[in-house]
Amino acid sequence: MDPHLLRTFVAVLDHRSFSTAASALGYTQSAVSQHIAALETDLGTRLVERRPVAPTPAGARLMEHVPALLLRLDAARADIARLNQVPTSRLALACSPAALGTVVARALARLRAGTRVDVEVRVLSREAVIGDVLTARADLGLIDGITAPSDPLPLPDLGPTTTTLAAAEEPLAVILPLDHPLAERRSLRLPDLTQAQWIDAPDSAVPLERLRTVCRADGFTSRIRHRGTDLFGLAALAAAGHGLAALPLSSATALPAVAAVRIGAPRLIHRTELVHPANPTAPVRQLIDLILGTSPIT
Repeated sequence: MDPHLLRTFVAVLDHRSFSTAASALGYTQSAVSQHIAALETDLGTRLVERRPVAPTPAGARLMEHVPALLLRLDAARADIARLNQVPTSRLALACSPAALGTVVARALARLRAGTRVDVEVRVLSREAVIGDVLTARADLGLIDGITAPSDPLPLPDLGPTTTTLAAAEEPLAVILPLDHPLAERRSLRLPDLTQAQWIDAPDSAVPLERLRTVCRADGFTSRIRHRGTDLFGLAALAAAGHGLAALPLSSATALPAVAAVRIGAPRLIHRTELVHPANPTAPVRQLIDLILGTSPIT
């Protein structure tokens, strides 16, 4: 499958329009139509309904594969480019919101105090963090999630040139309004909250689908969606009674106008992991050592 055809396929389905996809890609509409026809010929089946534009069952199945395929191709290109990369004093760090905590902030301060490194910090969704590291838009990534104690995070296949390291583990908490009946509890059982209203905030809080998986239960429904990486905006929604959200305890207790109650069962921890290329630059190695507490920089 030609990756150029796959990118056109994704654009058509993302925009639900051949003409809009053509404009976004810089092609003519005729070229976009030819790309889709060529891909359908290659796979021997119709992939896109034309009126209205929508995936066929085969097209929907292909869309399950394409983002990972294109990401791996971009990652391979970036990895080859790294071999000839000129050393630089700049460092781009990509973090999911709950992964950017005090430990990371202090490590950055120590790095900048001991070296002449210009640092750029980007707060992104977990998927975007992984994508930026794989494609060299970021030199180092920090992602977070929940898992059983000492277990690694469930991550997609990152390829042979990317490495993950455990950076931190801490308890998990639920944020809820200060006047909520459960706000004074010392701990809560997550299975007891399956029928509560939750905020659907997959980029900033623990995704609801992940809560369903670890509890092996349905529920965790939402009436409001929070898209983005703003934890203070998420807290404002929780404080106003729009629903609950699960966060690491340190992040939850730092938010204003909400109560943070620790989750006591099931046994879960919030885990942060470093994601970096197999051969990181010297500044990246120094920052990794500082985050892990193994650096001699003072």
